[in-house]
Amino acid sequence: MEALEAEGLAPELRLALAYTPATMRAPLATFFALDQRLARIVSAATEPMLAQMRLAWWRDMLAKPVEERPTGDAVLDAIGEHWQGREHALTRLVEGWEHLLAEPPLPREAALAFAAARAEPFLVLPGDEGEAGDIAISAQRWALVDAAANLSDQDERAMMLDLASKLATRRTALPRALRGLAVLDALALRSLRRGGRPLMEGRGAALTALRAGLLGR
Repeated sequence: MEALEAEGLAPELRLALAYTPATMRAPLATFFALDQRLARIVSAATEPMLAQMRLAWWRDMLAKPVEERPTGDAVLDAIGEHWQGREHALTRLVEGWEHLLAEPPLPREAALAFAAARAEPFLVLPGDEGEAGDIAISAQRWALVDAAANLSDQDERAMMLDLASKLATRRTALPRALRGLAVLDALALRSLRRGGRPLMEGRGAALTALRAGLLGR
C-alpha cells in the first residue's frame, strides 16, 4: 500500500479504501492506481495511436508471468503481488479504456463496453460473495458517472450520464468485501442527481460516503 501512495489516488477512491475490509484494501488500491494510470493515458492522448501503444504495453505486461515482468514500477509490482491469477480482469480494464479512443463522436456502444470492462475487476475481488449482477450495475454506474464528470465534450458527457441514468433505477445489494464500491456507487448516484457534478463536490459528499460506508447504501 505504501508503495502506491505516490500515485495520488482521488479523494473518493481514498474514502472507498477507508471503508474496505483490510484484507481487500491492497488489491483494490492496486486496481484504482492502474485505473488512474490508464485514465491519464487516454485523457492526455493527442494521437490515439500513441495512446494505444501505451495501453498495449500494459496489456503485454499483464499477459506475462509475474517473474518475467520488469520490476521497479509501483503499480506493476503491486499487480504481481495482489492480482496474480486474476490479471484477466485488469486486461479487460485496459481494453475498456481503449474503447474511449474511438473516433469522435464516441459511440454509445463504446461507452457501454468501457463501463462493462471497467466494472470487471470488482467482479473478481469478492470471490463467490455477492450477486454478480448487482456488483456489475453498481460498478458500471460509477464507471460512467465518474468518466462523465471528467469529460469536456458536452455531448459525450450527456450520453454517458444518460446511460448511467438507465441503471439508476436498479437497487443493488453488495457484499461487505465491496463496501468501498458501495461508497463509490452512492457518490455516483448523488452526482447523477446533480447533473454529473464531480463526485466529491459539495459538503454533502462526505455524508453520502459516510452513510454508504457504514450501511452499504
